[in-house]
Amino acid sequence: MTHVTLRCCALAAVLATSLAACGGGEAPPKARPAAGASTPAATCGPGSRPETGLQGRVSRAEHESGRAAQGYTCNTELVGEYTTPNANGTVGGFKVERYTDKAGRDCAYYDTTLLYPSNAFDLEAGVNVLDMTDPTQPRFVTQLVTPAMLSPHESVVVSQEAGVLAAVTGNPMFYPGVVDVYDISEDCTQPQLRYSAPLGFLGHESGISPDGKTFYSASPGTPTLTAVDISDPTLPKPLWTGQYYSHGLTIGAGGNRAYVAAGDDQGLVILDTSELQARKPNPQVREIGSVTWPTMTIPQNAIPITIKGKPYVVEVDEYSRSSDGGDVIVAAHGDVVGAARLIDISDETSPVVVSDLRLEVHQPENRELIADDPGAQNPTQGYAAHYCNVPTRVDPPIVACSMIISGLRVFDIRNPKKPREVAYFNAPVYPRSTPYFEASNWAMSSPSFVPERKEIWYSDGFSGFYVVRVTNKAWPDPN
Repeated sequence: MTHVTLRCCALAAVLATSLAACGGGEAPPKARPAAGASTPAATCGPGSRPETGLQGRVSRAEHESGRAAQGYTCNTELVGEYTTPNANGTVGGFKVERYTDKAGRDCAYYDTTLLYPSNAFDLEAGVNVLDMTDPTQPRFVTQLVTPAMLSPHESVVVSQEAGVLAAVTGNPMFYPGVVDVYDISEDCTQPQLRYSAPLGFLGHESGISPDGKTFYSASPGTPTLTAVDISDPTLPKPLWTGQYYSHGLTIGAGGNRAYVAAGDDQGLVILDTSELQARKPNPQVREIGSVTWPTMTIPQNAIPITIKGKPYVVEVDEYSRSSDGGDVIVAAHGDVVGAARLIDISDETSPVVVSDLRLEVHQPENRELIADDPGAQNPTQGYAAHYCNVPTRVDPPIVACSMIISGLRVFDIRNPKKPREVAYFNAPVYPRSTPYFEASNWAMSSPSFVPERKEIWYSDGFSGFYVVRVTNKAWPDPN
């Protein structure tokens, strides 16, 4: 890759303050909530290069000694990468999506910035398309630079069933909502643009029905959740806009439920979307149930799964907040970290949190100790979670979560009430060409999976795209 050295102090300030603005709203009560226990740490097997201190920590001393430059692995190994050493801006973003086309070609798609246009400093733009025929050598094919792909924020999404790639223009606040729809079914290495027009409403995040016929444009800062009919991808049309502050959302298998990580301090909200799915005239969307939790920060996304026939949701919060209050939820190294959790939705009207996915660096009693670590004081970085994903929604043996400075973390969730960490990969820390952010990891992306090879694909904002294999049988075989 070709690089260019540029500096922009203003952009650094915008990146920190604008990303922080995505939380907004009034702060929760001042009393410090009780955090659940940290999830039992992984036992690292042969070939690992494990952490030396608190679970999830990369200390300033280890940066200074050179240890952080080696990276940290536990029951994982690096298979391949497409990275930018010594990046000036941000070269990885919020989503990594995988799709295998009708001819068997395997592709990866990932957005290349945390805030447009900071990727321009490294001659990156839009969404990168990688040919993954050889995962040890990801091959760059092209960049998608239509309006939504240039600045998709957290909205890049793929329908596996329909072979559709879509996004809506977004940023931490909102953008006008241009929706781009691509066909990737015939040749995933050459996505075909079918439509691009302002059909979303103030984009930020997104969702898509599994059948690929309904795209949702979401914004946590405005009550403008919008459903767009893309069943004919050459002629999309708006279906409905509802007054829901929606961050990420996932649509259930039949298209009849939306599991919303909601803004405005609402937590998880379950919506009945059956009338949208059935394309009824003047469709009505009904709220079924909701739940919050004491350590809630900013709900990021919610994924419905079943374990041994019982329904759950994997929910993840982003960033931290301070228990002593303030005007915005996002704090610089706040004492309350939302992290992630498993929620029992057997009774949709009354969901129940049954367990947490937390690291020792998330615990209130450890926050002062780690406060000086590189990246810890950046309100949009720090020791917190950002995205989780599962390799399958039916009996997933693991969930993988990007936890920013702590890298990619893998948890065994076969017993949803007693999850345990089984692996992690925290990439080697590259030096930074710009002085405005300290060198550290910035793992923010929703990962994707190749279960047959036990691979996880994810991206880091400061370095790019990684293919990681889980080793030492840490990824359990199907029951």
